[in-house]
Amino acid sequence: MFYQRMLVSRDKESVAAEIQTTEPKPEYEQIIKDPYVLEFLDLPANEHFYESTLEQALIDHLQKLLLELGRRFSFVARQKHFNVDGQHFYTDLVFYNYILKCFVLIDLKTGLLTHQDIGRMQMYVNYYTRYQMNEGDNPPVGLLLCAQKSDTLVQLILPENNRQIYAAKYLPYLPTEEELKLEEFEWLEGV
Repeated sequence: MFYQRMLVSRDKESVAAEIQTTEPKPEYEQIIKDPYVLEFLDLPANEHFYESTLEQALIDHLQKLLLELGRRFSFVARQKHFNVDGQHFYTDLVFYNYILKCFVLIDLKTGLLTHQDIGRMQMYVNYYTRYQMNEGDNPPVGLLLCAQKSDTLVQLILPENNRQIYAAKYLPYLPTEEELKLEEFEWLEGV
C-alpha cells in the first residue's frame, strides 16, 4: 500500500517524511557499543602486546569479530592506505555498515587512548567523507578501539554534538564477578 502511494505520489516531500516515520534512521549510538568483548581472540590477559598482534588476531577471527560488532557489518579493508602530501596513513580496519549506510573506520590502540589518537581518527573520518563516500552514503564513523580510555578526555576533545567519532574499550576476556563489582563501584563513585 505504502509503495503504491510512493509510485503515484507527486508530493515527494510528504513521501520522504512518511519514509522517515515508518523507517527511522538508526542512531549511531545504538550500533556502536562499549565495551567490546574480544575473548574469542585468546589474547593473554594483562600482558602487553603490539597493535599488529591485535589486528592479526581480529583478522584471523573475522567472522567472530563481525558478530561482536553487531548487525550488518561488512569487511572492506585492512591497513587501508592513503597519501596526503607525501605522508602515508593507514586505517587499521575498514567496515561498511548497511544499516547506518556508512563506512566504519576502526583504529586499534593497545594502550591508553590519547588526544593524538582522536585527532588522527578525525583526519581519517574527514578523508573518507571527502574522498571515499558514495552517493547515498551517510558520513563515516570512526571507532577508536582501545585497552584504556578516559571518558573525560574524549568528551573534552570532541565537540558536544559529535556523531562521528567514538571511543570504546575492548576486553580481551570476560571480566570476573569481582572485576565487574569493582568496575560498578568505580562508576558509582564518579556519579
